[in-house]
Amino acid sequence: MMVLLSSKTGLIQALLLDNGYLTDVRTAAAGAVAAKHLSRHDASIATIFGAGVQARLQLQALTLVRPIQEVRIWARDHAKAEALVEQLKLEHSVPVTAFADPKEAVSGSHIIVTTTPADRPILDASWLEPGQHVTAMGSDAEHKNEIDPAAIARADIYVADSLKQTRRLGELHHAIDAGMFASDTDFPELGQIIAGGKVGRTRDADITIADLTGTGVQDTAIATLAFQRAEELNDGKMFEC
Repeated sequence: MMVLLSSKTGLIQALLLDNGYLTDVRTAAAGAVAAKHLSRHDASIATIFGAGVQARLQLQALTLVRPIQEVRIWARDHAKAEALVEQLKLEHSVPVTAFADPKEAVSGSHIIVTTTPADRPILDASWLEPGQHVTAMGSDAEHKNEIDPAAIARADIYVADSLKQTRRLGELHHAIDAGMFASDTDFPELGQIIAGGKVGRTRDADITIADLTGTGVQDTAIATLAFQRAEELNDGKMFEC
């Protein structure tokens, strides 16, 4: 459930009984925003690591910002990857394939999105190729780790959604622990790139990584939008306390 409070009065404006759906949507939207600003404009092959709800939503959002023509799915449980593929075939008109080998799934891909709760790297730095973009969104706790720390050192551009957070619990956190970066090393944040204050991808050959841990302002934005839509549709129930 999300509780939306008025910034003017502090009073409750809405109780959104979404069972986590709004959080899932805003997380997928953040992934699409990262791809829009960091991946190549012609990126058409997407690889998704993971086979849960977020894997499906990340792909759905990604198709809104890039001309995806091929989808590859890899998961630690191959049966789940195959099941997701069957579902995605009903939702998308492009080829969707389950891969048993993660390295093979990454080879030749343009965008890689990791959506797992892995606590050890599932994407090796040596697999990355020039021009690829990686969106890592699974590491939202200190013990989670999807990306080989060496990948951040290898990337031409590393971008955090919140640098303060990624230093503590994102993929950057593990690279710092491995001694690859000082704890105060500065990196651009996604918002700075969107606003034009920092530069993102400058060459088609750049390897880019977006480390997304999730921010509270995203919850505020999606809750506000849901409330506005409900008002427009005259939906929901009114309470008085």
